[in-house]
Amino acid sequence: MDVRKLQKVAVSALEDIKARDIEVINTTKISSLFDRIIIASADSARQTKSLARSVQDKVLAAGGRVIGMEGEETGDWIVVDLGDIVVHIMQPAVRTYYNLEELWSARPAARKKTASEGG
Repeated sequence: MDVRKLQKVAVSALEDIKARDIEVINTTKISSLFDRIIIASADSARQTKSLARSVQDKVLAAGGRVIGMEGEETGDWIVVDLGDIVVHIMQPAVRTYYNLEELWSARPAARKKTASEGG
């Protein structure tokens, strides 16, 4: 399945179950492992599990493949591997702590100056 279509299906599946703060990061210039990362927030373990199942079901129904899912046991952070796209569904505290948006950003954040450097 074309990566753009796969992305559209995955984002739609997240929107259907009311995921919050959905962000898509293009990683083609950063990693050869996958082309996109999708990050979404959920309010509870129950919602993270429902979102992951929704992504899985809709991708399979559209003719895509799901390589695997991790994290369903606790529901704090579930990863759905779709091959060209990796979907991260996280509760807000976990998302804030790991800050994947900054980690996978194509443009790294500017380094803060230390006090000895005049910053």
